[in-house]
Amino acid sequence: MKPLGLKLHPTDNVAVVLEPVAAGTAVLVDGRPIVAGEAVPAFHKIALEDMGFGELALKYGAPIGETSQSVRRGSWVHSHNLRTGLSEVMSYLYEPDAAAEHESSKGLTFDGYRRSNGAVGTRNEIWILPTVVCVNNTAESIARACTEHFVRGIDGVFAFGHPYGCSQSGDDLENTRRILAGLMQNPNAGGVLLLGLGCENNQIESQLQAANEIDPSRFKYFNSQDVEDEFEHGVSAVRELAQVIEHDTRTECPVSELVVGLECGGSDALSGITANPLIGQVADRIVAEGGGAILSEVPEMFGAEQTIMNRATDEVVFADIVQLINNHKRHFTDLGLPIYENPSPGNLEGGLTTLEEKSLGAIRKGGVSPIAEVLRYGSRKKVPGLSLLDTPGNDAVSSTALVAAGATAIMFTTGRGTPLGSPVPTIKISTNTPVMERKPAWIDFNAGTIADGTSAVDHLEADLLDLLLHVASGRIQTRNEVVDNRGIAIWKTGVTH
Repeated sequence: MKPLGLKLHPTDNVAVVLEPVAAGTAVLVDGRPIVAGEAVPAFHKIALEDMGFGELALKYGAPIGETSQSVRRGSWVHSHNLRTGLSEVMSYLYEPDAAAEHESSKGLTFDGYRRSNGAVGTRNEIWILPTVVCVNNTAESIARACTEHFVRGIDGVFAFGHPYGCSQSGDDLENTRRILAGLMQNPNAGGVLLLGLGCENNQIESQLQAANEIDPSRFKYFNSQDVEDEFEHGVSAVRELAQVIEHDTRTECPVSELVVGLECGGSDALSGITANPLIGQVADRIVAEGGGAILSEVPEMFGAEQTIMNRATDEVVFADIVQLINNHKRHFTDLGLPIYENPSPGNLEGGLTTLEEKSLGAIRKGGVSPIAEVLRYGSRKKVPGLSLLDTPGNDAVSSTALVAAGATAIMFTTGRGTPLGSPVPTIKISTNTPVMERKPAWIDFNAGTIADGTSAVDHLEADLLDLLLHVASGRIQTRNEVVDNRGIAIWKTGVTH
């Protein structure tokens, strides 16, 4: 049987091969053979027509770069003959798309924990949050001891250390406070212990001011310098919190109360073909039910930003998106860096050549729903629907910001594989079958069967939605929960004193 190549849009002049192709092999694309003029690695691109120097290569019906030399039909198209076409800060015109229609049952539910402020969590945990790096080990020791001795009727006690909280100023210190404040208010944290040192820049009083919706019956804090034995004091505080939250019970809640983060990491050329559009369809279902979805990683919108902007619900949101994109571009140029210094080495090896190619696939995580708001880094989601969140492209930083913004579960696609987990259940969706087979301890769901031709997207959408709701209801633990792989990362842009 001839190897297959996927042409993703009628106007495309490249296709993605689904297995390694040797020179001289005929690749079947839309039922017609294309003879490979050279070896093409799996999931990389093959030219469907001759292209001269400086011509646009099209994928997803959009430019993914321009040729840096002449390309013959059947050639391997990658970094040796394709370069980015991105420019720096730009002006944009709002050309709104027609509102997408989504089928909705208006009856989907999950079993969650309703908090006193009305928010609903998917877990009932105690989170220990250090104000500063100096008490990370103490926080870990407290969490470990409490987990071993008296966790009953709750979903666990977890410490989330980080390297900041002192020798910071300006935006960096503010970012640390805002992220920790968002974590303090996430409804998956049935109880919170804020653990300080006492002499750090990030004083407990300032940290408390950054969080305005804390239930005092579920919140404890102290400075380690103010007590004789910080370990015993912390264990006692967590014990008191556990005695409060162990009485919490799950209740049936509408999906309109669910907030899902959308993330990708270790992408490959199938990310934009299988897993990303799949979770985009699930996100559209959640939004259609009145729930929330959050799309982050702004640099991975470069090259696809006009498509994103046209989905703004109004001109105010459009202007916010323009500012969001251009601010990130300026951040690169102010540091003397090219805005297209991405994809990563792993992305390149996986078949992604330019940032615009990666971006056009990455934004498919957000489905086709209108964009209702833009959130600054460290802000919490305010309205239902799809939100854009100001974060860099780093997986750990972005995932943490999603949780701080209010996500109580994350759908995370990966083509190369990653063990990364966030403080909330993180459902890993593989873009290809080999990574699922190679890393079953990391992956919760395989979208690679779409490329294999063994599954229809609509069937997988129903299966993934069902998995999401079972995870949200606590009936299934994600792989990162099973192996206790969870952590946080905070964006640093300035100097350390």
